[in-house]
Amino acid sequence: MGKIGSAVKMKCPRCGEGELYDRTNLFSLKGIFSMHKNCSNCGLKYEKEVGFFYGAMYISYMLNIALFVTATVGYYMFFEDKYDWRFYIIIYLLITFTLVRWIYRMSRSLWLMIMVSYDPDKKDTIK
Repeated sequence: MGKIGSAVKMKCPRCGEGELYDRTNLFSLKGIFSMHKNCSNCGLKYEKEVGFFYGAMYISYMLNIALFVTATVGYYMFFEDKYDWRFYIIIYLLITFTLVRWIYRMSRSLWLMIMVSYDPDKKDTIK
């Protein structure tokens, strides 16, 4: 699957097999942000230290900026003549609030991809 494929599918960045999150359903309200502590396949501990995922905020920021730029360019290219700018703001906010769970999860997954080397043959003993 590879390193990028693991990040996109929200799998373990080292082996590409274990799930990062307890629940795979993004629309479930219960436990949507809870992660497994370790990979079920290779035993990798996901959170290396307290505050490890603070760096994921920068990834989240980049994903939100990419969404904003894409939405703004799309509005000006296709909808500026048809709709008022207030309509764009409302639609953009709806899209952002709809994708906030996915962006949160993806930013953590990408952060792990950056910080952990891909080695599907390595195994740790789960503590």
